[in-house]
Amino acid sequence: MAHTHHDPSPEHQKHDLAFAAGIVLNLGFVAIESVYGVLAHSMALLADAGHNLGDVLALALAWGASVLGRRGPSHRFTYGLGSSTILAALLNAMLLMLVVGGIAVEAVQRLMNPVPVATATVIWVALCGIAVNTATALLFLRDREHDLNLRGAFLHMAADAAVSLAVVLAGVGMLYTGWTWLDPAMSLAVAAVIVGTTWGLLRDSVNLSLHAVPPRIDTGEIRGYLTRQDGVAAIHDLHIWGMSTTETALTVHLVMPGGHPGDPFIARVADELHGHFAIGHATIQVETGDARHPCALEPDHVV
Repeated sequence: MAHTHHDPSPEHQKHDLAFAAGIVLNLGFVAIESVYGVLAHSMALLADAGHNLGDVLALALAWGASVLGRRGPSHRFTYGLGSSTILAALLNAMLLMLVVGGIAVEAVQRLMNPVPVATATVIWVALCGIAVNTATALLFLRDREHDLNLRGAFLHMAADAAVSLAVVLAGVGMLYTGWTWLDPAMSLAVAAVIVGTTWGLLRDSVNLSLHAVPPRIDTGEIRGYLTRQDGVAAIHDLHIWGMSTTETALTVHLVMPGGHPGDPFIARVADELHGHFAIGHATIQVETGDARHPCALEPDHVV
């Protein structure tokens, strides 16, 4: 069966434009920064250029995952390809960590063997970096809280703006003091900042890839909501996981001794799970609790 495609919504079109603009802006800046980093003998500029190149790849990954997530289900991928956004967020976090390692190694070498740096060039190029990265980050500012994939893109850009600011500070410091060690020292400080900003993204993307409950959802609150429904004596086999960075699924067995309450009950519960808890894909199984036919999945430790 061929994959079906959803027509891009205005929201998706906006995201596509944001990704395209971010990639073009950052590719241009990577080229400029690399050339001037070599000419100025600045480790901070070269480190920032490497980080920006990583961000271009990160934006491409996030964009590709966003597009794949719109593809409809097939016989092989019955949920569609929305989970590719989780993989993209995880890969982006890992990519950032690799870039940090490279920055740290080179910075330590420069601390041990300082080289002259063209400070004026460093300052002006880094100021351009602040403008480019801030503008790109703002493209993803509004939606970062609702989509881990877009949050990854935003964090990459925001971290780059902070990196460029640090480079400017190092350049100003060297201009007035002549201390060339400020350049690699600032690179190490920048690496520490990147690790701090990336850790949450790495943790959340690993959790989602392992089918953990999304952080914004309270399992106890949902369990209480389901238990309070009229006719429900008990619940079991409750599972909640992220199908993508924006979609959450739930499955549960409701024990209702009075029998199946009918489709209106199921529809109402599904609507309320979506409206109150942002769970858009709920599968509800009703059982009467007949002791002669116990559910094999009733104990909480059984999956």
